[in-house]
Amino acid sequence: MPQGPGRPARTARVAAVLLAAVLSLTAAPATAAEDTSPAAPSGSRAPAVPLRVATYNIHAGAGEAQVFDLDRTAAALRDLRADVIGLQEVDVHWGERSDFTDEARALARKLRMRVFFAPIYDLDPAAEGGERRQYGVAVLSRHPVLHTENHEITRLSTQTPDPVPAPAPGFAEIVIRVKGVRTHVYSTHLDYRADPSIRAAQVDDMLGILADDRGPSVLVGDFNAESTAPELAPLWHTLRDAAPDAGLTYPAIAPQKRIDLITVSDGITVTGARTHATDASDHRPVVADLRLPRGGR
Repeated sequence: MPQGPGRPARTARVAAVLLAAVLSLTAAPATAAEDTSPAAPSGSRAPAVPLRVATYNIHAGAGEAQVFDLDRTAAALRDLRADVIGLQEVDVHWGERSDFTDEARALARKLRMRVFFAPIYDLDPAAEGGERRQYGVAVLSRHPVLHTENHEITRLSTQTPDPVPAPAPGFAEIVIRVKGVRTHVYSTHLDYRADPSIRAAQVDDMLGILADDRGPSVLVGDFNAESTAPELAPLWHTLRDAAPDAGLTYPAIAPQKRIDLITVSDGITVTGARTHATDASDHRPVVADLRLPRGGR
């Protein structure tokens, strides 16, 4: 549930450059949600395009017992049979808790998917000559990736003493082509603190970024607030909650809240949604079946 790694604070050097992103070109298998609609007759409206989307806070690969097991995480993701998955709490060479693994690239290999990693924190190596320590969000995709960007939104750092709200990276966007439909997919992780003011600022920042979109948009993530929270209210003027009845998501064992959300723009049809019971993280993943309108750019 917390947005930042639970480690002693240290000076962060947050990098927003796209060179920190990882794009795996591993070949992807057939998508999970295949379009079985018949071809549209000449002159009729083309059928909508199916897309299965998921979101999962992977807790850096540690389950409820705080034991690192990335194979278990990959198995939970595989069970979703999703075409695109937003991930939160992703470690890349972060530390001993995740065996200094590049989790974004490793999960992409295990699932045979493309990946874009967007660091929130980008710190010096733990030892001279080592890899930079990074932590953030990611998006996995079976579809071709046309564009990626690590956007800045307001954050209150967990890595510096006496932090103040400031723009920082870690709001991931990918643009994918789904059977000819150009679609924006975002993965986010909002502030975990009881004070909603940072989340409110983050919502405003995200909506400002989404305002530039043309075509279908999907925003998923760990919002650290339920959909009825006042600070999330502005979202619902632009987006729609795709899984209001899918079930609770946090904590993974005997969940009490639904704070992991899939949201969609106008024109996208939701044909089903559910949570997936697993203890591979302290959250449960959410998956939704969508149908994208043709004609999006």
